[in-house]
Amino acid sequence: MLAVRLDPELEARLDAVVKSSGRSKSNIMRKALQDCIDELEDIALLEAALRDPDAGKRISHAQMRRELGLDA
Repeated sequence: MLAVRLDPELEARLDAVVKSSGRSKSNIMRKALQDCIDELEDIALLEAALRDPDAGKRISHAQMRRELGLDA
């Protein structure tokens, strides 16, 4: 269980979305949190790749063409 305190403006916006969408606050907050976590995880992966670009798999141009099916 998680309790979150929202400032009045954000809570009013949430209430408006609840009213207009017919969804529950829990449903909206769960989806928003999931989307935010997904985005933060993606950002962390990108930042790690920028710090160490050689950590990923490196292949030759010829191998990439074969993997993509471009050498027919």
